[in-house]
Amino acid sequence: MDSATPRAREVDLHRLDLRFADARLLEPRAVERLARSIEQSGQLVACIVVPAAGSDQLVLIDGYRRILALRRLGRDTARVDAWACDLAQALLSVLAQAHGRPLAAVEEALLLRELVHHQGLSQHEVARRSGRDVSWVSRRLQLVCGLPDALLAAVRNGALSTWAATRVLAPLARANAEHATQLLAALGTTLLSTRDLRRWFQHYQNTPNTARARMVAQPRLFIEALQVHAEQRADARLRDGPEGQCTLEARQVQALSQRLRQRLSTLPAPTWSPPLRRALDHLLPAIAALQSDLARYCHHDPQPDLRCRTHPASPGPEPAREQPPAQAVA
Repeated sequence: MDSATPRAREVDLHRLDLRFADARLLEPRAVERLARSIEQSGQLVACIVVPAAGSDQLVLIDGYRRILALRRLGRDTARVDAWACDLAQALLSVLAQAHGRPLAAVEEALLLRELVHHQGLSQHEVARRSGRDVSWVSRRLQLVCGLPDALLAAVRNGALSTWAATRVLAPLARANAEHATQLLAALGTTLLSTRDLRRWFQHYQNTPNTARARMVAQPRLFIEALQVHAEQRADARLRDGPEGQCTLEARQVQALSQRLRQRLSTLPAPTWSPPLRRALDHLLPAIAALQSDLARYCHHDPQPDLRCRTHPASPGPEPAREQPPAQAVA
């Protein structure tokens, strides 16, 4: 990069153009730690700026946390390094993590969106100039593609994780914007873990529309109801013992077999794919073994006559029961 020799100087904070503040995550604890460090040792790392076109302003490229820490301390100046390059090249340098702290995935995505949508660079050019792969650039852009401003603001404020925004709230916003807004408001007061939010979304997708409104309005209550239901099922399994578990599994196997037969009836055998044929070939011996076990268990006398059995120490074979009389054999 064609940058000037680093010569840090003090500039007034009001001269800094913070146009990329929305592309950085707000982490109050990190800013608080940084403020204590600056108060004790001073600003050790200079902020990166580039001159703004057509004005005496300096566009802040890197160092947004330091500016927040300085303002918290009541300072009115900051040490900066002015780079002699255009804005796009400065952003590419920060994106390549050549300076400062590593960026979060959503911060990288927001900087990429600035480069592609506002600086006029193509994804291939951004990948080449930042030392990245084109697929990496595309995946990062997909993180923020179509995200409403409210979701981005929640991610920046730390009220919502990037995973929750991209995997739950964004698909929900595209399908039902009103439900996404209600869920975001509910998550602002009741935090859910990533695991709970994943379970919530899985049930939402399979829930009728008449019940979805209650799920969106009170997601924590729904998760607690699921936990209570799971505990009740665990208690029932403990109470019923292995016999109850076998009963449940037998009913499940019956339902699965009926559903499989119905679906196979809609698929002509010549059109079966190789994975389906292999799965059915593996299923045949399993069903045969299960059928043999069921025949033995179901037709076995639950209370056999012990007198008809041989002594355990006897080496001879066990006599057959219910043998026909000799006359019938003759």
